[in-house]
Amino acid sequence: MIVLALNAGSSSLKYGLYRVDGDTCQPLFADQTDTPGGDAVDAVMATLRSRSLPEPDAIGHRLVHGGPNVRTHTRIGDEVMAHLAEAEAFAPLHVPPALAMVRRAREAFPERPQVACFDTAFHASLPKVARTLPLPANLREGGIERYGFHGLSYESIVRQLGDALPPRTVIAHLGNGASLCAVRDGCSIDTTMGLTPTGGLVMGTRPGDLDPGVLLYLMRERGYDAARLETLVDRESGLKGLSGGTSDMRELHAMNDDNARLAQDVFVHVARKQVAAMVASLGGLDLLVFTGGIGENDVVTREAIVSGLHWIGRFQTRVMRTEEDEQIARHTQRLAM
Repeated sequence: MIVLALNAGSSSLKYGLYRVDGDTCQPLFADQTDTPGGDAVDAVMATLRSRSLPEPDAIGHRLVHGGPNVRTHTRIGDEVMAHLAEAEAFAPLHVPPALAMVRRAREAFPERPQVACFDTAFHASLPKVARTLPLPANLREGGIERYGFHGLSYESIVRQLGDALPPRTVIAHLGNGASLCAVRDGCSIDTTMGLTPTGGLVMGTRPGDLDPGVLLYLMRERGYDAARLETLVDRESGLKGLSGGTSDMRELHAMNDDNARLAQDVFVHVARKQVAAMVASLGGLDLLVFTGGIGENDVVTREAIVSGLHWIGRFQTRVMRTEEDEQIARHTQRLAM
């Protein structure tokens, strides 16, 4: 089966064309486009045709959030589309552009099966104690809970490790978006992100965990409304807010000023604390895996994080390439059969 995997971010689209046959997933072409929304699908198809590549038999879409009603990877139909529209409220930075691409792909390929692959699906195994947020029952019953994200990345690491996966593993997906996952015997038992992809670690433009009183203060004393708060926590905080300008860790390493050093130090400090939290959930640590743009390529940041964790005792570390798009292709082939 020829599968087109569409991996939509908040401002760009990574995509890959794969030939999937059983356990074999052969990449035919991969690229990225900054074309927004549904127009990205047309740009992708134009690129594939210009290279005389085959048209897809099925299309797989990465969706950051499926909301409370869609918890597993699934074929897309009208009912699923309705649930995905409801999920926009949970991840307004990511879900709307991804849904625009789904709609355009369904128009462009009405006879081809389309599959939604969710970053939340890997965390369906979270135990109740890790999933539950300390809020009144009437709010929790409305779907306010810890969902967790970067699940396709975590799935890909677990699959690549195979029989070499030890019982207690922490996977650190560090990039513009960043999170950690505690994996026991191949299953997610805890993670740093919560209801939305905003919490947990410091990220490129997101603050990670933040005292909710800060938001109340800004509303009460500075006149912030929901839209202004959303812009603050999605686009103006994290490394960008700390440095005063850039969210790119490579640029921060090259800069020689106090704000750039502070941004790097806070990122490392929070990452260490959160690794320790995942270790506490696991009851120990056998393996720490780094993946994602920073995790795979930034040796300075990796070493700084690990140097503050020697008190844990002996554990292995590995650097592995995340294979989110391959995971999308594999799930799509399985569900489109």
